[in-house]
Amino acid sequence: MKVLVTGATGFVGSHVVDELLKRGIQTAYIARATSNHKWLEGKDVELVEGSLNNLESLKKAVRDIDVIIHVAGSTAAKNEKGFRAGNEGATRNLIDAVRAYRPGLQRFVHISSLAVTGPAKDADHPVMETSQCHPLTAYGRTKLLAEHVITEVMDEIPCTIVRPPAVFGPRDPATLTFFQAVNKGIAPLIGFDDKQVSLVHVRDLARGIVDAALSENTIGKTYFIGSDIAYTWKQIAAVTAKVTGRKSVRTLKLPHGIVLGIAGVSGFFGKMMSKPPVLDYEKGIDMIQGYWVCSSAEAAKDFGYRQNIPLEEGVLDTVTWYREQGWL
Repeated sequence: MKVLVTGATGFVGSHVVDELLKRGIQTAYIARATSNHKWLEGKDVELVEGSLNNLESLKKAVRDIDVIIHVAGSTAAKNEKGFRAGNEGATRNLIDAVRAYRPGLQRFVHISSLAVTGPAKDADHPVMETSQCHPLTAYGRTKLLAEHVITEVMDEIPCTIVRPPAVFGPRDPATLTFFQAVNKGIAPLIGFDDKQVSLVHVRDLARGIVDAALSENTIGKTYFIGSDIAYTWKQIAAVTAKVTGRKSVRTLKLPHGIVLGIAGVSGFFGKMMSKPPVLDYEKGIDMIQGYWVCSSAEAAKDFGYRQNIPLEEGVLDTVTWYREQGWL
């Protein structure tokens, strides 16, 4: 078996590569030569130089592949057009390449997001695979469009969709700011309610993705792969404080209006920069929601997924890695 991973130079994708290599599975990835290959250096993984926007390079990438795990996508863009190109457009290009150049592909695993459904209405009703999709942002809307690309071809290509919730772990720059703040004795909390979130360690997610890719039970289906329980950000801050050795942490509660104001200003000025802003108004909309929670019950039933890394162990692992890298 040979597996192609897209987005392999990134946070989640590089851990998927690690999981495949740990199982002795021949692995390749597609990326530009100018990409940062730091997390893959020295590993027994084949680079196919190319782009998801270049059909000719995709022909070379998919021609002898048995399984494709499509992790790549746009998490930041200056407008909806940019998100659509990186999510729906790139997925369609890859599917078109499979249809044209790799008939008989054993499996196509598409990594989507909890953002396609939107948040749950409360803690007692986590989002499930059967829940209606109500994405709040351009990111969520275009990830849903990418899912539609997959569902259109499920009759001819064996496909599986995985929707992760919030992900953390080594190599993650997105949650670094939160860990840095707690390490300095400040726990930034958004709003005055106890927001809850499904939070999965990246190695649990990578294991779940590969298990889903290799299971016959998952063909034509969609799964959430997350934590067994939801956590409040207050709990996450307390665990982080314990792990970092902070005896006391001062809670800083930021009203929703201030969060949206900061996010809007960041997004406005970010559009003038060469790279898209990490924080913009739509990201602020995501941040003020109360319940980004989902159920992994279907994944447990169909291919035995379970959360192996509890919160404290995962935070310790992440903080240790951040410190080793000089990030914290």
